[in-house]
Amino acid sequence: MKELSTRIKDYAEKNDFSGTVIVNNKGISLVESAFGYADRSNERENTVHTRYGIASGCKLFTAVAICQLVEKKLLSFQTKLKDCLPNHFPHFNENVTIQQLLTHSPGIPDYFDEDEMDDFEDLWKKIPMYHVRSGEDFLPLFQDLPMKFPPGESFHYNNAGYIILGLIIERLSGMSVQEYIEKHIFIPANMNGSGYFLLDRLPRNTAIGYIEEKDNTWRTNSYSIPIQGGADGGAFVTGPDMISFWEALLANKLLTTENTVRITEPHVNVKVGVDYGYGMWLNLPDKHHIMGYDPGVSFHSAFYPETDTKAVVLSNKSSGAYGVLQLIESYFNSNKGV
Repeated sequence: MKELSTRIKDYAEKNDFSGTVIVNNKGISLVESAFGYADRSNERENTVHTRYGIASGCKLFTAVAICQLVEKKLLSFQTKLKDCLPNHFPHFNENVTIQQLLTHSPGIPDYFDEDEMDDFEDLWKKIPMYHVRSGEDFLPLFQDLPMKFPPGESFHYNNAGYIILGLIIERLSGMSVQEYIEKHIFIPANMNGSGYFLLDRLPRNTAIGYIEEKDNTWRTNSYSIPIQGGADGGAFVTGPDMISFWEALLANKLLTTENTVRITEPHVNVKVGVDYGYGMWLNLPDKHHIMGYDPGVSFHSAFYPETDTKAVVLSNKSSGAYGVLQLIESYFNSNKGV
């Protein structure tokens, strides 16, 4: 795969890409490359094993956690929100279900509605980001707002729904959502470098997120995202760990075969050619896909069933990951797979 590695390197240099790229086929690593700095001030370079924030990419971890609790018969996909967290949401329709929360179709209000808000950083003007350490801390931003549409009517991307799923995980497991995912997903999947790290206590070998300014200067994302990630986003992973996650999920090491199938099959249509499973986007039959964007974070990872190929693109800049993934897909399409 020297040609693909060369293309990625050329693209990274031309577009000032900062991050890590891994491509794996049938258990064999085809590309392992890293570019740019994890710490610009100290010129510490990114490596293949650098940890990066993945923003909403970790909604899939939350979805897996919910499926595990279903397997333990602590709830079902048709369990209603009102039966899990009574009295929390006075204006929500009483028929909202776990299934709808997983598939962004409950019709509830969001704390960050991309149709109405342009800048994620505006959220922290009312609540300082360093106070946002748990799902409960998000509730004042949406719990007293009215419904946007009847439950199950349509797909509308919703971060608040995953915050609620995290609260349900905590109530049923007796653990914080971060502790639950680290114990029941990261450890079984051999994701030894991953975690929900505090921004002011980042461990070694972690990339700092960078935001490019219009005057060609930059700043870190330390005051632009919650101080600790949770059920809707904000975990840190390495490229190899993300490959390990895909392998564990697809080998039914995290869920039963029935629920692995369920999490990876379409439940709601997003638009022509795109469906949504549980925590993942589906371009069937070719692609299972997760992604995440925050200030100072861009992330894409995909599994291509027909060729058993997995790709991970992690970046500590607000954009860049998608362009690299497009390049990888273009290469394989032009070469008719691996």
